Amino acid sequence: MRLRALLDTDALGLKLLGGEDELERGVRGVMTTDLRDPSRYLSGGELVLTGLAWRRDAADSEPFVRILAQAGVAAVAAGTAELGDVPDDLVAACARHRLPLFAVHESVAFATITEHVVRQVSGERAGDLAAVVDRHRRMMTSGPAGGGPEVVLDLLGSDLDLRAWVLSPTGRLIAGSKAAGPSLPADVCARLAAEQLAASRTGRRGPHRVTRGQTTYSLFPVRGSGRSAPASHDARETVLSDWVLAVEADAGDWAEERLDLLHGVTQLIAVERDRRDAARTVRRRLAQEVLELVQTGAAPTEIAARLRVAAPVLLPGLGAAPHWQVVVARVDWDGGEADGGPAAQALLEEILVDPGATGPEHSDRIAVAHTGDEAVALVPLPAVTGEHDGPGTGILADALLASVRDPLTAGLDGDGRLTLGVSAAVHSAEGLRGALEEARHARRVAAARQGRVCAAGHQELASHVLLLPFVPDDVRRAFTARLLDPLRDYDRRHRAELIPTLEAFLDCDGSWTRCASRLHLHVNTLRYRVGRIEQLTGRDLSRLEDKLDFFLALRMS
Repeated sequence: MRLRALLDTDALGLKLLGGEDELERGVRGVMTTDLRDPSRYLSGGELVLTGLAWRRDAADSEPFVRILAQAGVAAVAAGTAELGDVPDDLVAACARHRLPLFAVHESVAFATITEHVVRQVSGERAGDLAAVVDRHRRMMTSGPAGGGPEVVLDLLGSDLDLRAWVLSPTGRLIAGSKAAGPSLPADVCARLAAEQLAASRTGRRGPHRVTRGQTTYSLFPVRGSGRSAPASHDARETVLSDWVLAVEADAGDWAEERLDLLHGVTQLIAVERDRRDAARTVRRRLAQEVLELVQTGAAPTEIAARLRVAAPVLLPGLGAAPHWQVVVARVDWDGGEADGGPAAQALLEEILVDPGATGPEHSDRIAVAHTGDEAVALVPLPAVTGEHDGPGTGILADALLASVRDPLTAGLDGDGRLTLGVSAAVHSAEGLRGALEEARHARRVAAARQGRVCAAGHQELASHVLLLPFVPDDVRRAFTARLLDPLRDYDRRHRAELIPTLEAFLDCDGSWTRCASRLHLHVNTLRYRVGRIEQLTGRDLSRLEDKLDFFLALRMS
């Protein structure tokens, strides 16, 4: 419930002494105390009732209020039975800490206030909300006028005083209630999504509770009904595509009735998710048709004709023909035979959305098909005319994962990997086949890296980096061991730092002065170390061939 509701209840005998701008704060409980430091008994959101027995003089008010503010209490209500009027020093301290302060009339017992708050917060009004929710369910399922997830979240705020948000599996904010106030910070969204994915992956029953600073969130998965998408053959695919309802509350001690109510709310939100999945059907079909034409070697004119059909759907209102990029994603499950294609498709559709975009609707510029374990996205870029007649800003591999790496790593840890490859932009149907192969090569480069979530772009295919992932593991191990193991052994015994010296020497293109300056060494000391490297390995660092071997060994190690 809100503080304003307490003030509006005449029977409670409350008079506001300060904090009028904070009356939208929620109250989650009540605590009566006359301790000078009650912090050990506070968890945040309480209305603190006090008879002021802790106050000996004016100097006591500031530390008492500071402790309450740091604990995150909602407000203070001071009784007037002992001292008469509430002391000015307490009023001033509450104003400094922006803590609402009420005076409780001497005729009102603290027990009366406690009983009223507990009755409101305990969920006895859940039956009223359930009726409203049931009415809203009928509205949403009967047509598109239901209002989307925001309407359901507003019901939580108005009827149960719960601040709530809906997040995508990557932590993108999809919806928030008006009562929730400002949007959750991006780092909090990512953390909550990561916790939900990690908890769901281990099979723990929800709701899952997460504490961030002084705030506790309870997380409820939002799963589609399956009416608009084929059933998943592997539970792990569902985990990676679930939305999550994040409620600012600790659901650990909720009654079953309230938990059932929140699960019903997730079913309402799932209706919106089903609509989103249905809206994707056209884009998926377009992508599948283009992918099949490209893979079967269809004539460029036929592919171009299909692209002309796709362009108005993906870029409505665009006058010029777009350029295109191809993004390939693959989900590989650890030790399993499950088909990762559907999971890769759902993840790629979410990853390609601008992380700053809100709302359930995606950008309508993404068409993703899947075949086997692989998902392929056809991403149009508006064509621009300029000096080089090239495409506008395209997709960069690293930028794709910047905001989603942590949540997806948590969701895949111990179960699988997600790898992505990004092609360069092409401006015609003739270039799509090459772009697809380029994206697939880049994805294989990403797959050779460490980590649960990796990506590589077309820029990396123009150097030795393209070749290294395809060196057999046994050849890689033998090659690096022969060159580097003698140096590692010597470093372990003598702390000689030969490996760092070798890396710096190669990075400085064999320049003695630049390398010595970088390592803060005298040139003679550097010459001694390089001589020791050559002695231990039988190589000559003045020869290009030996420099190249060392360079590749360091990259493959």
